[in-house]
Amino acid sequence: MITITNLAIQFGKRVLYKDVNLKFTAGNIYGVIGANGAGKSTLLRAISGELEANKGTIELGPGERLSVLEQDHFKYDNYTVINTVLMGHQPLWQNMQEREALYSKAEMTEEDGNRAAELEEAFAEMDGWNAESDAAQLLSGLGIKEDSHYKMMSELSNNEKVRVMMAKALFGNPDNLLLDEPTNDLDLDTVQWLEEYLSNVEQTVLVVSHDRHFLDAVSTQTVDIDFGKVTVFAGNYSFWYQSSQLALKQAQNQKAKAEEKRKELEEFIRRFSANVAKSKQTTSRKKMLEKLNVDEITPSTRKYPGIIFTMEREPGNQILEVENLKAVDADGTVLFDNVSFNIEKGQKTVFLSHNPKAMTALFEIINGNREADGGTYKWGITITTAYLPLDNTEFFQTDKNLVEWLSQYGPGNEVAMKGFLGRMLFKQEEVEKKVNVLSGGEKMRCMIARMQLQNANCLILDTPTNHLDLESIQAFNNNLVGFKGNILFSSHDHEFINTVADRIIELTPKGTIDKLMTYDDYIYDEAIKEQKAAMYELE
Repeated sequence: MITITNLAIQFGKRVLYKDVNLKFTAGNIYGVIGANGAGKSTLLRAISGELEANKGTIELGPGERLSVLEQDHFKYDNYTVINTVLMGHQPLWQNMQEREALYSKAEMTEEDGNRAAELEEAFAEMDGWNAESDAAQLLSGLGIKEDSHYKMMSELSNNEKVRVMMAKALFGNPDNLLLDEPTNDLDLDTVQWLEEYLSNVEQTVLVVSHDRHFLDAVSTQTVDIDFGKVTVFAGNYSFWYQSSQLALKQAQNQKAKAEEKRKELEEFIRRFSANVAKSKQTTSRKKMLEKLNVDEITPSTRKYPGIIFTMEREPGNQILEVENLKAVDADGTVLFDNVSFNIEKGQKTVFLSHNPKAMTALFEIINGNREADGGTYKWGITITTAYLPLDNTEFFQTDKNLVEWLSQYGPGNEVAMKGFLGRMLFKQEEVEKKVNVLSGGEKMRCMIARMQLQNANCLILDTPTNHLDLESIQAFNNNLVGFKGNILFSSHDHEFINTVADRIIELTPKGTIDKLMTYDDYIYDEAIKEQKAAMYELE
C-alpha cells in the first residue's frame, strides 16, 4: 500500500500538481497517464524517494518493500546477471553478503556464530534457499537464456540488460512495484509474458507506459494527471479514452438534457463492461468492472494532433512484388532469406521478426537505401511511397527552423507550412525553433507532417510509435485504420498492430510465415507457434 498525503511538486514557478491525496492499495495495478511533461515519471520518482517533494508525505504500509524498474543499464556492469537480479531484494542480498563474509573467515568467534545463526534464520524466512532458482526462472521468462545467467552484465546487449533490470524489479515479490516504461526495448513475445505475469500479482503496482494494449491488459485503475491534479479512475486506458471522448462530445452538445447524457454514459459503461468480461485476461479485470462509475466520466484537456493521410493518386492493382529476398547483417547474421510475397491493393501488412534489424533491412531495401544480398523487388508503376525510417537523424542535421525544414518536402507557402505544423501541435512560438534541437517526440511529429505532404498511396512505417506520446499514438492509429491505400509497417505496439494490420508477414532466416488474420489470432494460434519454432530453430 502507498499513501500520499498533501503532495505538491513544482520546478521553479511551474507547479506540476499540489494537494494530492491518494491511497494505492494491494491487488491493484494503476496505469499512470498524462500528456508529455505532466509529471508521470516525476510521480514515480517521488514515491521511490529519488525526488524530494516540495510538500507532503509518502508512506508505505508497515514493513513493506518497494521495488523500482531502474533505467541505468550500466550501473551493474561489474556484477553477474544472476547477482544483479538477487540485488532486487535488498534485505536478502545484504543477508547473503554478510553470511558469505562470516563463513569466509578463517576462524569464527562466538559472536560471529550467534550472528550467523540469526542470518540463517532470516535467510530461510526470506526463502533464500530458492532465491537463485526463482531468479533464473524470471530471467528465462524474460528471454535471457540459461547460459547467460552467470555472465557479467557488461557482456550483455542493451536489450538483454533491459530484461535483467525487469527481472531485478520483479524479484522477491515486492509489496509495491513502480514500472516506468517497462515495455521499452522488449519484443512482443516478452511483453506478452510480462502482461500475463502482472495479471496475477497481488501487490500494489504503478505503471507508466505509452503502450495502450499493455495498459489495458494489466491496469485495474487509471491515474490521470491533468488540470494540475492527480486523479484515480476505475477502469483501464481504453475506458478512460473512450469515456473522455464521449464526455467531450456531450459537453459540446449544449442541447442534450442531463438525464439523456447520463443514460448515454451508463449505456457506454454497460457495453464496455460486457466487452471486458469476454477478454482473455479477466483475472485483474474483475475488480475494475465493479468500480466503473458514470460520475467519474469527464472531458480531458488533452490535445490530439491532426494526422490525416490522403492519396493524390489511386493505386493500381500491382503494388509490390518481392522474390527470394535476402539480407545479411554486418556481422554475418542472416536477418532473413528466401522472402517472397505479393502485396495486394488495400492491404495493411505488418512485418515481424525475432530480430528487429530484419524489418529495418527490408524497408531500407525496398526504399532503395540498401542493396539486398539476394533476390529482387518491384513496385507497381502507379505506386507512390512515403517512408518513416527508424533512424531519422540525418533529416535533422541542419540549423533550419521548423517552417524552413518542412517547406523542403512539399509545395505551399509559409502560412500553409505553419498550418501543417499547427495540426501537429507545434505552437506559434515553436515553429521558429531550429530542428537540430528538437526532442525525439518533436522530430517524430515533424517526420509525420513531412509524410502527409507527400500524399502517397503506400505508407512504409518502421516502428512509428517510437518517441510519441499516447495522444499522438492514438491519433496516428485512428487515421491509419481508415487509410484507403497500402501500409507496410513494423511495430512493438500490440494495439497498433491489432487495429491496423489485416496481414502478418514474419521474416525469418528460413523464409516467411504469411497469414491473412488479425495479430491477436496470430499470436494465440498453436500451429503458428510450432511453425515459428521450426523457422527460428528454437529449443
